[in-house]
Amino acid sequence: MELNVETISAVALGIGLSASTGFRVFIPLLVAGLASHFGILPLGESFSWMSSVPALLSFGVAAVVEVLAYYIPFVDNLLDSIATPLSVAAGTLLMTSVFPSDSEWMKWIVGFVVGGGAAATIQSGSAVTRLLSTKFTAGAGNPVVSTGEGVAATGFSILSLFTPILVAVILVIFVVVVLRLVYKNLLKKRKLTSHQGD
Repeated sequence: MELNVETISAVALGIGLSASTGFRVFIPLLVAGLASHFGILPLGESFSWMSSVPALLSFGVAAVVEVLAYYIPFVDNLLDSIATPLSVAAGTLLMTSVFPSDSEWMKWIVGFVVGGGAAATIQSGSAVTRLLSTKFTAGAGNPVVSTGEGVAATGFSILSLFTPILVAVILVIFVVVVLRLVYKNLLKKRKLTSHQGD
């Protein structure tokens, strides 16, 4: 596989769409399906079902239900526990569907590692943000977090279609920031537990 601008753009597009599933699972699937349906986004042959009318209706209904459910206090925190595996699956699917490789195995491996990994990291960051919001605002700030996530999922998904490399760079920086915060948090917890043990 040659590493050219087309390949880099396709990988960047995959990262943009996959990472967006970390904010909301079904919005990026709906955006990708609609873009493919209208000929904006070429998907791999075995992924043409994503642009079919039944798939688009399913993605649309699921996206609306998901967005609304995140506005229900404490249901939003519960949803985060099932959203992580779902976002990894959706991220893997989206990355695999746009990754330019003749090898199906290579597509799925890259899809899972890059797409699933980006989705899981963003989803973890979202879940932590919501838990902090619940803790410090007794859930009052959660609708603001939910709105921000919905806007991010929609905005990044649409922008990925037109400026994939820029979106991928922004999301990679976001992922690095999230990972650093999680790492710092874990170090702090470890220090606290080691002090308590003394």
